[in-house]
Formats: sequence, C-alpha cells, structure tokens
Amino acid sequence: MRIEKDFIGEIKLNDNVYYGISTYRSIDNFDVSNEYVDLRIVYELVNIKKQAAYTNVKLNSLDKTIGDAIVKACDMILNQEFDSSFVVNKYQGGAGTSTNMNVNEVIANVSLELLGKELGEYDYIHPINHINLHQSTNDTFPTAIKISCIKEIRNLANSYSELQKSFQEKESKYGSVLKLARTEFMDALPILAGQMFGAYGETVSRDRWRIYKIEERLRTINIGGTAIGTGLNAPLKYTFMMTSLLQESTKIGLSRAESLIDNTQNLDSFNEVSSLLKVAASTLIKISNDLRFLASGPNGGIGEIILNDNQVGSSIMPGKVNPVILEMVIQNSNKVIANDLLITNLVAGGSLELNPFVPMIGETLLESLTLLRKTVDKFNNKCVKTLKVDKERCLINLEKSLSLITPLISIIGYDKASEIVKKAQSKNISIKDVIIDEKLFTENEINSLLEPYNITKPGLIKGGN
Repeated sequence: MRIEKDFIGEIKLNDNVYYGISTYRSIDNFDVSNEYVDLRIVYELVNIKKQAAYTNVKLNSLDKTIGDAIVKACDMILNQEFDSSFVVNKYQGGAGTSTNMNVNEVIANVSLELLGKELGEYDYIHPINHINLHQSTNDTFPTAIKISCIKEIRNLANSYSELQKSFQEKESKYGSVLKLARTEFMDALPILAGQMFGAYGETVSRDRWRIYKIEERLRTINIGGTAIGTGLNAPLKYTFMMTSLLQESTKIGLSRAESLIDNTQNLDSFNEVSSLLKVAASTLIKISNDLRFLASGPNGGIGEIILNDNQVGSSIMPGKVNPVILEMVIQNSNKVIANDLLITNLVAGGSLELNPFVPMIGETLLESLTLLRKTVDKFNNKCVKTLKVDKERCLINLEKSLSLITPLISIIGYDKASEIVKKAQSKNISIKDVIIDEKLFTENEINSLLEPYNITKPGLIKGGN
C-alpha cells in the first residue's frame, strides 16, 4: 500500500494502481453509474499532455529527461495499454477536473515507472507541477472534447455521403416507375418512385453539408487560456506552440480563439453542433415514417415498398416481419433530439467565467454524434440499399385512385373532370375506364396523355391548351 495526501487529508492506495488520490476521491464521489468517461476524450486529453511536454521542454520549463518520460508514457496510454486506469464516472461535477486529474495521475505514475521510480513518488514527477504544467482543466478538457467531436463529425459526414449515394442509386433505378403520391395520407397526384428517392437524397445532402461544415465551429480552442481565459501561468509562446503541435498531431485546422475568455466561458458552439444533429435526426424520422407507411401490410396495407426481411417479427404470428431497422432509426433519432434539449439547457446553465457542466455537454454531444453515425450506417446498409419498389402494386394503387384525372383538367375542364370522378366512384371503376367508355379519348390516346414522364413534370401535359 502507498499513502497519498492532499489538503483534505490522506488515503491509502494499492501499490499497483496508476491513478492517485484525486481519482480515488472522484470514484467515491461520482459512483452513480457504470459508465466511465469516453476513452476518446481521454485519448485526446493524453495527446494534449504529450504536446505540452514537448512544448515545455522546448521552452526550458521542463527537464528533458522528465519530458521524454512523459511523452513515452503518453504513447503507451494512446496504445491502449492503460485503459483500465481511467475510472472516473462520466456523470461528474467539477467541470472536468476529475477527468483531467485522472489523466495527470496516470501519466505521472507511468512516467515514474519508466524511470525506475515507485508509483506515487511525485517528488520526481508530479501530476500537477509537471504533467499539468502551464495548463488548467478549463482549457485542456474542452479542447479534448472539441477534437474528439470533430473526428466523429467527419465520420458522420462520410456516413451521410454514403446514404445520399444510396438514395441517388434508387432514384436512377426506379426513375420510370409511376406511383401514387399522397398528401395528408390521402391520394394526391402521380409521381415517379425515382422522384421520391431523389427528394430523399436532396434532404440527406443538405444534412451532410451542414454536418460537414459545422466542424468549423469547434476548431477554435482556448488552449493556453488556463483557468478563466486570461492565460495566467502560461507563457504566450506556450499557447502558440501548443496550437501548432495540436494542429499537426490531430490533422485538424485548430486555431487559437481571439478571445480566450469568451471561448472558456461560452459553449454555444456545442449547442450549435447539437442543433444541426437534431435537424438531421428529424430528417431520418420523416423518411423512416414514409417508408414504414409505404411498406405497410404488405397485403393489407400500401405495400409499394418491399423491405428486406431482417428478423422474425412475432412470437405468435407466423410469417410476420416488422420494419425493425426503421423503428430503430426513429427511436435513435428521437434520442438525439432529446440530447439536444439536454445540451441546450446545460449550455444555458453556464455561469460567469466558466460552464461547470462541460463534462455532460461533451459526453452527450459525442454520444449523439456516434449514435447518429451508427444509425445512419445501419439504415443505409440494412434498409435503403436493400429495399425494392413493387412496380405492379404501385400501378394498381395509382389506377384505383382518382388522381389520374388531375392532369387532364387542362384539356377537359374541371367540371367535366368532376363528373368523371363521380361516375368512377359510383360504378367502382377506374378513371381510365370512364374516359374510354365516354369516348373522350381512345385507350392509346389516354395512355399517351398519362405517360409517366408526361404527368410528373412541370407545366401542362401534352395535348393541353
């Protein structure tokens, strides 16, 4: 056992644990769930410590032997050799200090071990004096969150690009299939199935572009601002060198905030990113509901879309297959929307020179980004890519509706069109049958007038006035 002390008191730790007294107190204070801080945030924080060691050695603020040990320790941690040492609960108070100190203590103790020292011999390498030199939780922790989120934003943008591509492929494949469009769930005008998929592709494209561009909002960092953004205890050269090293090591165009004070206390950029994820999630819900409706039945419903059979749908009804992927998409998207409200409330809850709720803001945003990415990938690979359009069912539903009369209004007039609709309804026959029976047009003429490309584009149909 080893004894560690802080100004509150002392505690005993097992000789083989790499964290220290601050982490121990955090474990005791925040053991409210079984979820630890996302390791992606931890790794970015470790990289910040690594670049700080480089910088401080160059500035002659840190002994080279100590600096080299810190860098090597960070590399070992980034190689996932000490994942089990990061044990702070994600639901924590203190603006991220617990996570920052967990990282500081583990790096310090791994560094000590590399130099042949005992764990806890902080007279040689100290978690704060050396690992946290020229830093504060309030500039390192938000920076780590921003970098981890930017990386996930890029992954999400790529997933949306693939989803857009899949809808465009469906647009091309089903570009000549005529089906019934619906407004307010009621029969409307004819539309091509390809046009429907094309519209989905367009809205997904807008979401992809929003997500791709929004990373710019997170590139501005407050590294070197220390506690409140004034930069106290951090040399100006340190700030600029750190920004450059983080740019190189993360391959992200990070920039030093014009106002480190503003960037420290105001987290509206997280709110902005989350709000665009909410928009993207609402798009997924809308499209998923459309596809569920169009695939309903299949025999007792609409049945125009055929979904891939992903799993048996009922323990009592043989042969039943449910749209489980679409149901998952809707639920997960609603989770992202709910997360946005949480982030909004926590961002608004910041006070004066700091927002103490940054741990949950960061964890929640990273959760939304990851959940949305994985959801989009499943939606694309297990639903959009595999779905089919039932051309015959589309034609049956279209001809049973009264919508085919609308394109002819410009030729026969609204009143005559109304008469035809009434007769079709009373005799329970199609619009085409009534028109042919009344010899308004021959079968060849009506088929020509109602040719798919003729009635699904702007303007009057061929033969109109």
